[in-house]
Amino acid sequence: MTYKKSVSIYNEIGHLRSVLVHSPGKEIENIVPDYLRRLLFDEIAYLKQARKEHLQFVNLLKNEGVEVLYLTELMEEILQENEIRNDFLEDFMEEGRVGTEGIKEAMREFFSTMSPLDMVRKCIAGVRTEELSHIKAKSLGDMVRNPYPFYLDPIPNLYFQRDPFASIGEGITLNVMHSETRNRETLFAKYLFDHHPRFQNVPRWYNRDKSHPIEGGDQLVLSEKVAAIGISERTNPIAIEKVARNLFYSDEPFEIVLAFDIPKTRAYMHLDTVFTMVDYDKFTIYPGIEAPLDVYSIVKGKNKSLHISYEADKLSSILKKYLNLPAVDLIRCGDGDPIAAGREQWSDGSNTLAVSPGKVICYDRNYVTNEALRQHGVEVLEFESYELSRGRGGPRCMSMPLIREKI
Repeated sequence: MTYKKSVSIYNEIGHLRSVLVHSPGKEIENIVPDYLRRLLFDEIAYLKQARKEHLQFVNLLKNEGVEVLYLTELMEEILQENEIRNDFLEDFMEEGRVGTEGIKEAMREFFSTMSPLDMVRKCIAGVRTEELSHIKAKSLGDMVRNPYPFYLDPIPNLYFQRDPFASIGEGITLNVMHSETRNRETLFAKYLFDHHPRFQNVPRWYNRDKSHPIEGGDQLVLSEKVAAIGISERTNPIAIEKVARNLFYSDEPFEIVLAFDIPKTRAYMHLDTVFTMVDYDKFTIYPGIEAPLDVYSIVKGKNKSLHISYEADKLSSILKKYLNLPAVDLIRCGDGDPIAAGREQWSDGSNTLAVSPGKVICYDRNYVTNEALRQHGVEVLEFESYELSRGRGGPRCMSMPLIREKI
């Protein structure tokens, strides 16, 4: 399967053709109760079942004709070159706060005998202190006893491939993560877009060296002209302005960025946990955000400036206006029942992944919301979600679309 473009995303619902994923690995088994919050998990997950569920997810994608790319396999290809491999490890240790030269030296030796695939898997899984037994003390930091069990933290959130970068048009935003725990995730994307032959010369609407956080779960491409970005716990409005300016003053057709100001809580961590597009005129939404939701429109101004307006209208009217639709169908999580909505929002009932117009992939556990989708004419493909949902992300969170058909 070959494509002229390595990235082409101009909507949320066109037939999905190529997607990037990461199947959970040993990093899941390095989550321990004492460090749950540090690693941004609320619960301990069971790896065997999580991998089984992820495979079901991938098979649903493949059955729909989607090319599924694995992050680890793409990284394996570029780490065949020693110079890239060495640079990646140095950057990874730096951002992983490996603080002393003695530990870095032991780490270099530890990774030196690994194959490229084993190396990337181990970087993701984390390095436990007992794995580096021969550290030559070169500083006080090498000598002081530290009860923390890792020299390199695991990266258990990496199976949520939506967040480290985001595809918009024929370019990407290479993101700055809100939490230091997750910022190493963007290094993988940086090296892929710097070095993999498939992803050469892809424009960047934002880069990871910027100071203000923005994450992919807050970025939706509603049409060729309209993008929506959430002002959330994890995405700063200054970053949104920078993305908008770069999009407007490029060759891309985007004319409007809608900024959705959502509550700043972990329960609503990204826009796509409370709002997704499932068909030309149909959207899922968590009813708890409708009343406090403020929407701002950003359009191109003069001399590379931006014109920003507050949209004093209800969400359905705003969507009708900017997407040029005669009507909009908002399908509420939990079918509008406040108890069901609260329960299913917790397990990402509003976080759907469209594989084509009116056909979405969802967790099976959100049965009230899934039935509401069906009642509104949306075809729902389900897979098991006992363990994957413990990471607080759904099917859209676990996928980074690279190519969709235009609509």
